[in-house]
Amino acid sequence: MTTAPPAPRVDSRILGWVVLGGALGTAARAALVFPWQTGTDDATLAVPLVTLVINLVGAFALGLVVGVLGPRHPSARAFLGTGVLGGFTTYSAFAVQTVTVSSWSTWLSVGLALVSVAIGFALAGVGVRCGRRLGARRDEVDAPEEAE
Repeated sequence: MTTAPPAPRVDSRILGWVVLGGALGTAARAALVFPWQTGTDDATLAVPLVTLVINLVGAFALGLVVGVLGPRHPSARAFLGTGVLGGFTTYSAFAVQTVTVSSWSTWLSVGLALVSVAIGFALAGVGVRCGRRLGARRDEVDAPEEAE
């Protein structure tokens, strides 16, 4: 009989960075969504659209963080990527809002989901590429002809 290897320990410092970042990201998202939650029927599409924009911005920003930091700086990656951007973006609200929108219009719901996933995927890729360029050039000084 073999025993399973022990589970890896969670670094409490990294966990603390994730928790702090998650609180900040969630607060930022709530501050952006709250003004649109009026409770009236004419504003019902506003919250799903704000959530879409938040998720698209977050996808690009996460790609940027991953591209710039790469495997370096685990505390910064945990704070910014998993924490701040994990709290800022939200799959659960996206899923619930997509289902809610489907009760008004199936096509609008499908469009919302497709735009969120496809454009989010593309923006994450653009963010990674931009981040890699920024990360690779961080310690370099531009030649005068490249500075313009």
